[in-house]
Amino acid sequence: MSTTLTEEAPGPVEEPVLRKPPTRKRLVPYWLLLPGILWLLVFFALPLVYQASTSVQTGSLEEGFQVTWHFQTYLDAFTEYWPQLLRSLLYAGTATVLCLLLGYPLAYLIAFKAGRWRNLLLVLVIAPFFTSFLIRTLAWKTILADDSLVVDVLGALHLLDVTSWLGWTEGERVLATPMAVVCGLTYNFLPFMILPLYTSLERIDGRLHEAAQDLYASPATTFRKVTFPLSMPGVVSGTLLTFIPASGDYVNAELLGSTDTKMIGNVIQSQFLRVLDYPTAAALSFILMAIVLLMVTVYIRKAGTEDLV
Repeated sequence: MSTTLTEEAPGPVEEPVLRKPPTRKRLVPYWLLLPGILWLLVFFALPLVYQASTSVQTGSLEEGFQVTWHFQTYLDAFTEYWPQLLRSLLYAGTATVLCLLLGYPLAYLIAFKAGRWRNLLLVLVIAPFFTSFLIRTLAWKTILADDSLVVDVLGALHLLDVTSWLGWTEGERVLATPMAVVCGLTYNFLPFMILPLYTSLERIDGRLHEAAQDLYASPATTFRKVTFPLSMPGVVSGTLLTFIPASGDYVNAELLGSTDTKMIGNVIQSQFLRVLDYPTAAALSFILMAIVLLMVTVYIRKAGTEDLV
C-alpha cells in the first residue's frame, strides 16, 4: 500500500497592515504638552511681548506711556549704560571661570572617587539651596568684613596687594569691591556648575579609562584625551547655567558692592522701581538678552557640542 504525498503550493504572503491609532490616542501627546505650552505663553511669551512694546514707548508715569516706535531709546540706553553692561559681562565671566575651576575637581571627585559618600556630597552641594538666596549673600558681608579671619589671612599672604594692584580690592578692604561681588556670584552659582558636570562625568564608561591605561596612557593624557572631551556637554551646560543668570544678577552687587560696582541688573531694577523710566529699563533688558544670546550661540558652536546635559 503506497501513499502519495502532494505538496500544496504556498499561497501569497499577506503583508501586515499597519493600522493608525485612533484619533484620540494620537492627540494624547499634544494634550500632555498643552499645560507646558500655556505656561510658556502666559509667563514668558506674553511678558516678553509686553516688554518689547514698552521699550518703544514714550511718555511718563503721570501722563501715561504710548507706543510711538521710539527705537532711539535703545541707542540712548546703550550709550549711557554701556560701562555697567560691560562690567556685568566681566563679573559674570570671571565668576563662571572660577566656578569651572572649583567645580570640575569636585564633580570629578564625586563621580569617580566618592564611593559610598557620593550621595552625601551631592546633598552638601545643593545644601545652599535650602536657605534663601538673600541670606546666603548677606552671609558674605560677615565673611568679607574688614576684621574677618578671611581678610586677615589674605592680607598676611599679601594676596590683597595683588588684587589691589589689579583694581579688584581697595588696599586691605575687600567688601564693597569687585572682588566681593565676584565672590558672591561664584558662591551662589557654583552648584549650577557642579551638578551638570557631575551628571556628564558620571555617564562616562569606566572601561574607557581602563582601555586608556592598557594603551599606557598617563593619567594626564587620559584626562586630556578621554575624560575632558566626554565631559564637554556638562562643561557647556554648567557654564551657560552660571553665566546667563550671573550676567543679569543684581543682588550680589547691591549687597556686596558699591556704586562703582553696579551691574546692569542694578540699573534695570533702578529704572523700573525708582526712576520709573519703563522704556529705558525694557530696552536695557532686551540689549542684555541680545548680547547674551549672541555670546551663547558663538560659544556653543566653538565648543563643538550641542548635546547639553
